[in-house]
Amino acid sequence: MTVTEPTIDTGSDQAPPAPDLTREEGRWTHQWAELFAEVIDSGLCTGCSACVIACPHDVIGYEHKEGGYKPFHLEDELGPTDCTHGQKGCTSCTRACPRFRDWEPTADEHLFARAREQDEIWGIAEQVLLVRAADDEVHERGQDGGLVSAILIWLLEEGYIDGALVSQIEGDGSSWRAKPGVATTPEEVLDAAGSRYTYSANWLAYDEARERGLEKLALVGMGCQTSAAPVMWSRKIGKVGKPIQVTIGLLCSKTFDDRIFEELFEAKYGIARATIKKVNIKGVFQIWTHDGEYHEVPLKECHAWTREGCTQCPDFAAEHADISTGGIGQFADWTLTVVRTELGKAIMDRMVAAGRIITRPAEDDDPDAIKLMTRLSRLSRNRWPEQAIGFPKLMPPPPPKKKKPAPAEG
Repeated sequence: MTVTEPTIDTGSDQAPPAPDLTREEGRWTHQWAELFAEVIDSGLCTGCSACVIACPHDVIGYEHKEGGYKPFHLEDELGPTDCTHGQKGCTSCTRACPRFRDWEPTADEHLFARAREQDEIWGIAEQVLLVRAADDEVHERGQDGGLVSAILIWLLEEGYIDGALVSQIEGDGSSWRAKPGVATTPEEVLDAAGSRYTYSANWLAYDEARERGLEKLALVGMGCQTSAAPVMWSRKIGKVGKPIQVTIGLLCSKTFDDRIFEELFEAKYGIARATIKKVNIKGVFQIWTHDGEYHEVPLKECHAWTREGCTQCPDFAAEHADISTGGIGQFADWTLTVVRTELGKAIMDRMVAAGRIITRPAEDDDPDAIKLMTRLSRLSRNRWPEQAIGFPKLMPPPPPKKKKPAPAEG
């Protein structure tokens, strides 16, 4: 991310062009009352928890469990829809929110110093690659190509970060319940590797990281989480966003409520949480268990457990991360990787030079993966309601369908 104080020298000293975006003008006065009405009560809230960790008065709560994943106000004086601190001028929660008002052009301008073009449906990017970790253990224990784990381990070893906000599994791993956590060693990174497909508001691990004295952090999360960092920086929220040095985004069309494990996987298929070793989604919900068994659950059966916060999310491709990653395409053991910022490109180039990752051009080796990313990004952007205050929809219409030739007469 091309932030005000980049950690890694990208070798470029060229000044960015002046942005040309329609932005809110005047003094920022928006507070919890507006956030509640426009984002939380309207259904735009993804549950990223950025407002929770940004609140300097600790009056925003959050339930990180099934049926929850939404912020709520803790003070009784003005009720759940307003805030005494907001009435007195506190605006931290709206400054942190990656779904409030002009969030998309704000993040685009801050990261890329320009507005996205209409055909940049999955966001602004430097390059698209297929990537896998060169280390066999990292590749084996990671998801798909193991790229996210490889990046975090390299950043830790090189001293660019001293911790990462990630998704972990509660307890000894048998619960298969995701929770926000902090990884500070290669082994902790690998223990946290893999996708869950239920939600983990990784920003909630921020306070733990700061209490442990960590000052340089990477953030791993879906687009709803990684958009928060540049929004915070641009809206000048203060110290909260400064420790975030690198953001790694996860391609995501939806996550599922945690109830899906008992109510579908166990009730219908007899797959208990404690038996699950790994999950993935490749057209179906794939489940591997510790006894070596493999199971497939049709995705259409899973839709009823779609988390409410995902139903209006417009960002499939984690459009405001330094590096966006996902396991779509024909190669199950490679990661489709969108390198977005100068910092992201510097990281990838140096890891290639160090022999830590192997890359292939996605445009040449798996163009269908890019087509799929485009299609899924378009579907996600179409979720954004017309009545919402703010963005997106900047995108061209889909290509017209080819008309079938009329049957010959006679």
